[in-house]
Amino acid sequence: MKIRNILLFLALIILSFACKTEPKVEPAEPVAIKEWKPEDTRSITGVTAKRGLITKTEKATPGYVMFQPSASTKTVLINLDGEVVHEWQHDLNSMQAYLLDNGHLLSLQRDIDFPTFAAGGQAGRIREYDWDGNMLWDFEYATETELTHHDIEPLPNGNVLAISYEVIPFEEAVAAGRDPNYTAKAGIWPDKIIEIKPTKPEGGEIVWEWRMWDHIIQDNDSTKANYGVLADNPGKININLHGEAGPPITAEQIEQMIKGGMTTSNATVDNWDSDIVHCNAVSYNADLDQIAVSSPGLGEIFIIDHSISTEEAKGAAGDLLYRWGNSSNYGLEKEGELRLHGQHDVKWIPEGYPGAGQLMVFNNDIPDPNSKLPNVWAAIMQAKSPDPQVAVGDVGNYSAVYQIKTPLKSDGTYELKEGEPYGPTETEWTYMAPDKYSFYSAFVSGAQRLPNGNTLICSGAKGRFFEVTTEGEIVWEYWNPYMDGYKLPDGTASQPTGPFLFGQFRATHYGTDHKAFSGKELKPIDPQPTPFVFEMPPPPPPPPSEENNQ
Repeated sequence: MKIRNILLFLALIILSFACKTEPKVEPAEPVAIKEWKPEDTRSITGVTAKRGLITKTEKATPGYVMFQPSASTKTVLINLDGEVVHEWQHDLNSMQAYLLDNGHLLSLQRDIDFPTFAAGGQAGRIREYDWDGNMLWDFEYATETELTHHDIEPLPNGNVLAISYEVIPFEEAVAAGRDPNYTAKAGIWPDKIIEIKPTKPEGGEIVWEWRMWDHIIQDNDSTKANYGVLADNPGKININLHGEAGPPITAEQIEQMIKGGMTTSNATVDNWDSDIVHCNAVSYNADLDQIAVSSPGLGEIFIIDHSISTEEAKGAAGDLLYRWGNSSNYGLEKEGELRLHGQHDVKWIPEGYPGAGQLMVFNNDIPDPNSKLPNVWAAIMQAKSPDPQVAVGDVGNYSAVYQIKTPLKSDGTYELKEGEPYGPTETEWTYMAPDKYSFYSAFVSGAQRLPNGNTLICSGAKGRFFEVTTEGEIVWEYWNPYMDGYKLPDGTASQPTGPFLFGQFRATHYGTDHKAFSGKELKPIDPQPTPFVFEMPPPPPPPPSEENNQ
């Protein structure tokens, strides 16, 4: 009887659990997506936006984020709470750095002596520091004919890849078939990729070099040796690529831009159009022994062969292995194709990560065909405000992050079908703001695939860093709050960022298990750096009335 009662009791308990219903889960409220009207405005610089940590969720990838605060001489490492846990001090401005496995910092810095080159992203110095900020290596590459700029890439063998300008004088450019009507009097500055073997503590040896100038073609002058049909030579770069000619810039306009921090102090009418390709990113794939390069000036990304010698790189073996972003550059344009516009930060997705071996790129300035103004820079100059509020009907451009799968073949070359441009015709993954217009950075910026498939995005113009899932959910967000006001000896800004006071070239995520952090105690430093608080200046006084002038 007792056993029967016990069994009956247990049955009632089981029945009671079985009859219980799960609590009703209310469906999540759909997030409203803004519908923009042509008259709706958006801040282009974001200088009055809330700064610091904005969002942190459980889906955020554990780790730290490294960046170089605007107009400063330091590099900082923050945790996911937005607290600075380490910083490196240096005496020159840096906009790009890499954390090495041994805990050292490899930093690209702005040399103070810049006699020739007038363009954003100037550097000229590469330096290495230990964890405590002691400088271990200093390499200078800043002369009247050459200058490193924008990006570097540490190699597995301890060497460093760098992008460098080189001067091609006006006469030489024209002799090679460049249209003199589109050639600056100061000549042109095509890029080259150099590999530097450090000789510590100072200097280095150039052990490998690839020059864009060795791989040019033109279809204007049949008497030149480099004359050819563009579509038959996709590995060559058309020397006559240029934008539509507008009214020539004046010295007065350049002076106004220098005062506004929109260009470098050595910009002149003669060198205004010298920077014809403006490469801004270099990435190395050790498995392929190939290098990816971004040229926003041409609206393309290139891949070149690093397995060949410098001598071989001068010839056909050094021609482009692959290119993507603007097939009209090589005579194979297809209507409706994906295009790159002012892109930044091309990089290979690492082995073991979702999308491994594919390329990521930040497509900065995708044009809206209905925009009334030619570009955002025209809107900024017109607004004459540190926080321009620009209507999307005036400039409706927007940004996106692309992941693309190159048509790589087993032999390390890339498929190119006859009469067709290089693929792909579609991206593997794209991030855009759901409302399109709220995610926009016309310059700088980058994107980094993380081990779990999430992506860290740097919307550089506003200094906004955010992590998204593959579905586009924002799981972490932080806005750079620092701006230190560093100036060059002539009193001008180290980089011509104009009103973009919090602008960032890139931000890089490092996981908690990164080798650089072995044995390191990463606690918030005390005191924390002081954030920069922007205050809108008072409006200018109205012009005097006619009555006051009488």
